[in-house]
Amino acid sequence: MPTENPSRFAICHGLPLWALLLGSGALLALAGCATPISTERIPTRVAYRQANVSALDGDRYSTGTRIVLRRYDLEEPFEKEPEATLLLMHQKAGSDNRRDLLYALAELNYLHASRVEREVKPWAVKNAPDYYLASALYAYLYLFGDTNRIMVGEISSQAHIARELCNHALAKALVAPNDTNRIVRLAGGPRQLPQGRVDLRLDLTGFPWAVAAFDRFLAADDFKVRGLSIVNRDPGLGSPLIGVKKGAPGAPIAQDVPVTLFLRVAGDVKQWSAGRMTATLEVHSGYEESSVEVGALKVPLETDTTTPLAYAMNKVSMWDLDFGRFFSAEEKIKSGIYFVQPYQPGRVPVVFVHGTASSPIWWGEMLNTLRADPVLRRRCQFWFYTYNTGNPVAFSAANFRDALTNMVSRLDPDGKDPALRQMVVIGHSQGGLLAKMAVTDPGDKLWRAVSDQSIDTVNLKPEQRAMVKRALFFKPVPAVTRVVFICTPHRGSFRASSFVRRLGARLISLPSRVTSSTAELLRFQSELRLPREFQLSAVTSLESMSPKNPIMLTLADLPPVRSVTAHSIIAVKDPARLPNADDGVVAYESAHVPYVKSELIVRSGHSCQNNPLVIEEVRRILFEHLNASEREQPSRSSP
Repeated sequence: MPTENPSRFAICHGLPLWALLLGSGALLALAGCATPISTERIPTRVAYRQANVSALDGDRYSTGTRIVLRRYDLEEPFEKEPEATLLLMHQKAGSDNRRDLLYALAELNYLHASRVEREVKPWAVKNAPDYYLASALYAYLYLFGDTNRIMVGEISSQAHIARELCNHALAKALVAPNDTNRIVRLAGGPRQLPQGRVDLRLDLTGFPWAVAAFDRFLAADDFKVRGLSIVNRDPGLGSPLIGVKKGAPGAPIAQDVPVTLFLRVAGDVKQWSAGRMTATLEVHSGYEESSVEVGALKVPLETDTTTPLAYAMNKVSMWDLDFGRFFSAEEKIKSGIYFVQPYQPGRVPVVFVHGTASSPIWWGEMLNTLRADPVLRRRCQFWFYTYNTGNPVAFSAANFRDALTNMVSRLDPDGKDPALRQMVVIGHSQGGLLAKMAVTDPGDKLWRAVSDQSIDTVNLKPEQRAMVKRALFFKPVPAVTRVVFICTPHRGSFRASSFVRRLGARLISLPSRVTSSTAELLRFQSELRLPREFQLSAVTSLESMSPKNPIMLTLADLPPVRSVTAHSIIAVKDPARLPNADDGVVAYESAHVPYVKSELIVRSGHSCQNNPLVIEEVRRILFEHLNASEREQPSRSSP
């Protein structure tokens, strides 16, 4: 509008000039001397929130979507008649090839779906999954459509929001309306959307397990993780899921696996309107591929390895294992090896063995960090060994050796999987002693520590003699080629005092087959020259870890067999006091042994499994192990 002379403006409108000037001054005064268009200084955090507003974090849409709505004068119509407005915009997208229209459709369909989902009126149509699916489809077309294809690595807020819309909307699109369990249903078939029919196809070629082996699939985004310091999530495309595997009754930990659901679309908006669009739902294991190809582009997959682990560990029975299994002879959960993930040939087993009055839970932080590494996640499989920690160490160690041997025989009876025979055992505290007795060939040295007679001449029943031989005369497990000792009391724990051991003997219940053999040995204690520590009504793990136990002291001096590499991680509360330092339970001089390849000392208490330096050292050792395996198998690529 041309600028007019104020006096001419007043005359033309029949107003005196003084009235016009007076009215203008009043308006400026009421506005606090502010101009209609201005700027205002704001903190950086406010500016960031303002620039990153989207339907993903509230009931508003982004600036990019607002631009599109204003272009077609559809802001008010979207609020009053959202579904009709979305259809109108879809029709425009058939002829208008500007990419930002697809972006706006992705965000507005997501926003509308979330509003429908929150609707509490009983007569409201619950069609939120259809609009979530539409949001994912539009986001995919925005990112990869044939017209003006966007590069995945493009630096823009819209590209980031579109990726997140696609990821979040896809899982929500596969949840049935009113399903309070929010189960993601992996199935193909036609979906009649308001914009047109879409044929969904299910592709399981990237998934190494049968879908029928899983009880359900859940969106990882539906859960908040507690108790683990880091949520490991690799950014990319795809909806991270929790695959809840059907578990064996009584198993202390479920095999809940990370899964990524990836959407691949064939067609455009016009084909969608004509009912000729197809969309493939690709199911990928979080342990396998880290990327997929879309045309000539290599697209990273979004993977969440922490939420499935936290979900699996969210079992009350697991948290009752610590002291319950220490004092009780009853095996509420059978001692044995339990898998964190389904067995896969070609992956090196890493076996965690917990310590006294402990359970697999204590390895959670370490496992969470190790599985975040894409190489370890792809080339290793993680197992737990759990047991009643009040039993004598030699008895538990014999069970551990049998469990390892039987597991290898069951999984690979024909010996076709060399990775199974490159096993790494990581033992904390008493678990380290079990690991040591899995890689040692003591001959008769342990027996000679308490007797100068032959075991065959001692007057024992055959079954009792067999039990003693099983505990003290054994061969190493050939499948184990590397061990890691963490705070291991090779020469006993100073906490296992005479008073504590006698109290433990009163409180700890042992299996009948252990107590019967112990009683027989005690009748011959003068003949066998049993030490005072064994002259009790029962021998518990506390007796085993006495600093005066000659069997453990003899074992401490025996190195692993030559085919095994050993490492030590030793915690001390005050490194300045070395070599007289301790971790509150085990002295450094007890944990230190000369035959390990490496020894790391960390400032920590005895329960150091979640110490970042300990975890990083275990990671280093595992990479050393994998690299050594590469040299033995040059055909495989090194990490």
